Amino acid sequence: MKRTAMIGHLTPAHAGQTVTLQGWVNRRRDLGGLIFLELRDRSGLVQVQVEPDSAAFADADRLRAEYVAEIEGTYHARPESQRKGGLADYEVIATRVKVLNTAKTTPFELEKGDSVAEDIRLKFRYLDLRRPEMQRNLVLRSKAVAAVTEYLNREGFVQVETPMLTKSTPEGARDFLVPSRQNPGEFYALPQSPQLFKQMLMIAAFDRYYQLARCFRDEDLRADRQPDFTQLDMEMSFVELDDVLSTQEGLMAHVFRETMGVDLPVPFPRMAYMDAMNLYGSDKPDLRFDLKFTDVTDLFQGGDFKAFAAAQAVKVIAAPELTRKQIDELERIAKQNGAGGLAWLKRDGDGFTGGISKFVTAQAAELIARTGIEQGGTLLFTAGEWKKAVGALGAVRLALRDLFDLAAAGPQFHVSWVTEFPQLEFDDDSGTWTYMHHPFTAPHPDDLDLFGTDRQGEIRAQAYDLVLNGFEVGGGSIRIHDPAVQAKMFQAIGFSAEQAREKFGFFMDALEYGTPPHGGIAWGFDRLIMVMSGATSIREVIAFPKNNRGVDLMALAPSPVEPGQLADVGLSVATSEN
Repeated sequence: MKRTAMIGHLTPAHAGQTVTLQGWVNRRRDLGGLIFLELRDRSGLVQVQVEPDSAAFADADRLRAEYVAEIEGTYHARPESQRKGGLADYEVIATRVKVLNTAKTTPFELEKGDSVAEDIRLKFRYLDLRRPEMQRNLVLRSKAVAAVTEYLNREGFVQVETPMLTKSTPEGARDFLVPSRQNPGEFYALPQSPQLFKQMLMIAAFDRYYQLARCFRDEDLRADRQPDFTQLDMEMSFVELDDVLSTQEGLMAHVFRETMGVDLPVPFPRMAYMDAMNLYGSDKPDLRFDLKFTDVTDLFQGGDFKAFAAAQAVKVIAAPELTRKQIDELERIAKQNGAGGLAWLKRDGDGFTGGISKFVTAQAAELIARTGIEQGGTLLFTAGEWKKAVGALGAVRLALRDLFDLAAAGPQFHVSWVTEFPQLEFDDDSGTWTYMHHPFTAPHPDDLDLFGTDRQGEIRAQAYDLVLNGFEVGGGSIRIHDPAVQAKMFQAIGFSAEQAREKFGFFMDALEYGTPPHGGIAWGFDRLIMVMSGATSIREVIAFPKNNRGVDLMALAPSPVEPGQLADVGLSVATSEN
């Protein structure tokens, strides 16, 4: 027989009807001759009662956890004494049970999956994905894809697929390389992003493009990164920055409304990069809670406290009362993020005690006035080179968020823009300038004359990041469409004309054939779904992810290949001798 309904689609209107359900046995209990089953499918779970005099009893007696079964019976309300409200008040009285397949004992209890080591869950991912939490995450992802497609199609975007085998170009991370059998000694690269192709689609007169693009980066992994991942990629012609941002706000609001029933307030607030760093120590600040830095560099400059006197920046954050153990842990976090240490004070009346209190008697009143620190509260300081000082205190800010659950008082979701990033940043290791986003980002038109001068570090980029709950879930920019400006950008990052042509010659040629003003953005789609679902890792919202070492434990990849396969592409594996 065919199933008549998904379990989760049953409603009180089905009461009294005969239903046929198919799914997996979640649990089985024998009580006084009665057999109680829980049957589970992707949509939900229902209790099934099999009575001892039922023709179904013998077959039900064979069932064990994770067997696949078909159950026919009457859907009806449970006894009034067992009702608690909702669909759990209904059950199926079985008249027929059919075992569709048996199952081995699972290597872990699915109901306890959250407490199982992640490597075990990934090795048996097909079982892990049966858990309701995982199914909810992937259904949410599917709904988000549908919402994106609906909105962008309605807004006139054209979906175009770009190549998966392409040329290796410098985009900030290592490429995954693919040897070419037909061209010995030459290699394709898997795309880190479709950046150049989507810009060439604008040159090709496709005014609005989108793609859910598979991208690949050979980089160290974290909880919010995978070697292969999905970007929602978009590009628009004949636009300015505000046009791109307003379109993205409409799309994001639509996705949240359609998938979660959440109304995001639009427009999203905007914050310049320097303000984000100076106030929150991050270019992706979590704004669900309001805990800002105060700049007190001037209070200590040239003073007696040498650790602060010559510092480029002295930043302070006002925290609740902290124990010494908590302060020590926050100092460890600050040092881990580049600070030399974490100075502290505890407010006591009109002054301070503990920590560096003997150095701040003259500044005490002004510190209290500027920071608004409450009685018993703790001031935490970082000092030194500006970027390290703000970055370390930013990490401390997030630790305070987690320690005191500060985000709980704010909205469930907070979306904002960070704009006006620097076009260039200086790489101390190489002693050269490099791009902050990518070399195709357009500079602010008022800053063009700064290229090639000793002030080129002040050039503002027409770049923007989309930030959700302290995660960067999107990044983009208005692009360079003038070949002369593109040449200046390549020169600024140290590319000779020959090097630029070697790497990007095909793109530079395309710019010469009537390139419209254009801009776009890419969303980290896995990361977005992670935040929406409340998961702590993007591995929880990807069906078959790699672990934190880049290994697929289920398929056992990466793995050796046959010598003949290597020979086909002119490669051999070098072994090192100890």
